[in-house]
Amino acid sequence: MAAIREQELIVRLRPPLVQRPPARALLVAALLAALLTPLHATRAAAVPPPLQTWIDLTPTGGTLGAPPGVYAGPVVISRPIAIDGKGQITVDGGGKGTVVTLRTSGVTLRGLHLKRSGDSHDSIDSGLLIENGSHNVIENNVIDDVLFGITLQGSNNNHIVGNRIRSRHPDPADRGDGVRLWYSSANRIEDNDIARIRDVTVSNSLHNRFIGNRIVDSRRALNLLLAHRTLIEKNVFTDNATGITTLNSDGVIIRHNQIMHAIGASGAGIALKESGTTLIQGNEIIHCAVGLMSDSPMHAINRITVIDNRIAHNFTGVSFYGEKGGHLVLGNRFEHNLWQALVGESGHVDQNEWRGNYWDDYQGFDRDADHVGDTPYELWAYADRIWIETPMATFFRSSPVLELLDFLERLAPFASPTLILRDRAPRAHGSDAAGSGVRPDPGGAAR
Repeated sequence: MAAIREQELIVRLRPPLVQRPPARALLVAALLAALLTPLHATRAAAVPPPLQTWIDLTPTGGTLGAPPGVYAGPVVISRPIAIDGKGQITVDGGGKGTVVTLRTSGVTLRGLHLKRSGDSHDSIDSGLLIENGSHNVIENNVIDDVLFGITLQGSNNNHIVGNRIRSRHPDPADRGDGVRLWYSSANRIEDNDIARIRDVTVSNSLHNRFIGNRIVDSRRALNLLLAHRTLIEKNVFTDNATGITTLNSDGVIIRHNQIMHAIGASGAGIALKESGTTLIQGNEIIHCAVGLMSDSPMHAINRITVIDNRIAHNFTGVSFYGEKGGHLVLGNRFEHNLWQALVGESGHVDQNEWRGNYWDDYQGFDRDADHVGDTPYELWAYADRIWIETPMATFFRSSPVLELLDFLERLAPFASPTLILRDRAPRAHGSDAAGSGVRPDPGGAAR
């Protein structure tokens, strides 16, 4: 009897067996734990590794061998190395400063994605800064979500080719420059796709070449200041407030570009200020507030030559101001402009030379079939003098009242009209020789 009671006591004191929960319950618990994990802990675990470590381990003249992935910046490169991301390496600046800084020569950066620079205009936070470097190759990179795109300071003979650049901010005035050259000469900026920036700025920089680029949806496609001997060729500039602006820049060559839809309040396809010895050749300047705007060159010998361009569908085809003249306007096509040209001030003799241009409103004949009109093309201002002499009246331009007044003036002038320009040898209508029709290759910027 005593033995039975002892057995019962042992059973009562024995701890119950622990039953393992089923696998389904474990899975639910794991999911709940993941959902309840603090957000800051998740972010801390996702911090990318620094690219600077890989750069420091790469020997001089060597190629960086980092695997594909996202790496943290900013980084500084001070020795000639090569980095080929092959479109699989992203450098994230973390929203502070410049993402990548080059302080050397002979570096190749290719196939990288640079993003998230700082947001300071004072420190020129950029996707890429080249500082006192030369013979660097920056090729086929994507640079976006940055303030400034590529900045060169005191850097010469670099090749910037095939990059895609985007700034941030919706307002163009708040953006940074897509490409910014400061005291940097003999650089080649070619075949880049640039959009939603403020400007491309070239300041105190000589002998730079801009070829085959596409710049859209920005304030100024190109802004030159003391940028002598710049070549601008085979680019496409469209939907910007202004196409090309040059200030105190002599010897600039602007040829075979497409400049379209620059219809800002003060927009122009090309605007020259105190920039002599400039060649403007073979461009298409279409649908701008003013196709070409220019003052007189400082010296008579530094003439501005405008040759073989198509200037069409603009509010004003060309606007030359200044009494010195100094423009040679030869062999261009003026088509469907609301007003073909404005020259100087009312009452002053035109000192520019116009010859061999095609004017779509020319009313003369070509009886000897030499492709030249028998009579000069003359542009007179009738009621147009109202808004020419009173700029505020431009608001009413093309209004029914002004059009009626202009018709009555031409029908029965009650004041002497003003001669704006005279082309003594205009191209006749229907002439195959009426301009060469040279046009840029739109696909050149997309290569």
